[in-house]
Amino acid sequence: MKVNPQQLLDDGYIILRQVIPPKQLDELRDSFEVLVERQKTVWARERKPDDPPGGAWETSAQPRVFFDEVVNEETANAVEFCLHENTLGVSQQLMRAPEAAPTLMALMCSPVRDHGPASWHRDIDPVGQAPLRGMQMDILKNASGYVQWNIPLYDDRVFWIVPKSHRRPNTPAEQHHLLTDARAPIPGGIPVELSAGDGVVYTHVLLHWGSNYSTRLRRTIHLGYRAFGGDVYPMGDHFYWNLGFTKHLSQRSRARFEHFFQLHQQQCDLIESTFRAILNRDADGFLNGLVKLHPGTEERMVCVVYLSKLADKTRTLKNPDIINLSLEERIDAISAHRLSFYLFEDFARRFSVKEAHLLCERFSTLFEKVETERVQSVPDATSRVRRYQLTQMPANFDVEDFIHSWDA
Repeated sequence: MKVNPQQLLDDGYIILRQVIPPKQLDELRDSFEVLVERQKTVWARERKPDDPPGGAWETSAQPRVFFDEVVNEETANAVEFCLHENTLGVSQQLMRAPEAAPTLMALMCSPVRDHGPASWHRDIDPVGQAPLRGMQMDILKNASGYVQWNIPLYDDRVFWIVPKSHRRPNTPAEQHHLLTDARAPIPGGIPVELSAGDGVVYTHVLLHWGSNYSTRLRRTIHLGYRAFGGDVYPMGDHFYWNLGFTKHLSQRSRARFEHFFQLHQQQCDLIESTFRAILNRDADGFLNGLVKLHPGTEERMVCVVYLSKLADKTRTLKNPDIINLSLEERIDAISAHRLSFYLFEDFARRFSVKEAHLLCERFSTLFEKVETERVQSVPDATSRVRRYQLTQMPANFDVEDFIHSWDA
C-alpha cells in the first residue's frame, strides 16, 4: 500500500480503504473478541471495592484493551497485524524514516451503557512537552515522527476531526467552544466514516473528537507508531509495551520487537551521551548528539525542549522523597502512563542524584524562558484546554544561546 507523506502534512490525516485485508477480517474479529474476554476477566479481578462486578468494563466510557497485555499464542495474529505492510509499512512511509516501530497497541470498545460524546482535544500537552507552535512547525518543516491509527473491525463513524488543524493553534472560536461546549460538534469538524477494515492514519496534534460512546458494537484498533532515524525527534517516543508479551509470538515477530527495543535502547544511549556532554560543557559533543537525534536542520530547539522535559523527569525520579513512594505515586510524580513508566525509571538509573540536579541546572535558563511564556499565556495550567494556549517557543533563544546559557 503506497501513500503520499505530503498528504499527511497538508491535511493531518489520510483515510485508507481495506487496511485489514478482507480475508483476514473475520479471523481478527475472532481473536480480538477473545482478547476482550480475557481483559474483562482481568478488570473484574482488579476492580475496586466500590466498583461494579465488571470493574473498568462496566464503568469506562470507552473500555480500552491494551491487547499485548492479554495476547496468547492463539491470538498472536492481533499483534502481528501491527507489523503488517498496511500499518507499520505505511507509517514508515509517512514518517519518511529508515525504521519505525509500534508504540501503542490498543482496542477501543463500546461501553455497557450510553455515555454520549467525549470532548474535543489534541493528544498533546504543550506544557508537558513543548509549545504547540514548536511541535507543529517541527512536523511541517521536517516530517511527522509519530502517527496514530483507528482501524475498525466493524463500521465506525465515532471519530471526528478538524482537517488541517494540526497546522495552527486553536482559533478564538475553537478555544471558546472547547471551554464552553466541548462535547458538541465544532464548526469545521467532520466525521471520519470508516467501513470495517478501513483505517484513518493521522497526526495526533490534530483536533479530534469521540462523538458518541454508545452501546452500539465498537471494536476499533488504535495504534501508535514512532520513527527511528527520521528527521525529527518523535514527540511520542516511548513504548507502551515491554518485551514480556513477545513470548507468545512467532520467532520472526518476536525478533522484530526485540529489534524495536534495541533501537530504543540505542536512542537512550545517545541521549545519555548528549546529556553527559551538557554536564561536561562539551558543546561539540552536545551538537553531535543533537544532530543525530534531530537530523532536520530546522526547529532543533523543539528537540532541546523535549530533552529538557526528560531531564526534569530524571531529576524527579532521583529525588529521595520520590524513590520510596508507591508505584502509582511515582507515576503521578512525572505525569507518566503506567505502561511506559518503567522506561523513564530505567533511564533515570543512568545518572546519580548529583548528575541529575546538575543537568537540570544546565537547562535552567531554558526552563525559566518556557515557564515565563507559560505563565503569561496559560495562567491556569490545570485546564487541558487552556494549556493549548502555550503556543510560542522562547523568543530569540536558539541552540547556540542554549549552549551559552550553561555558563550563566
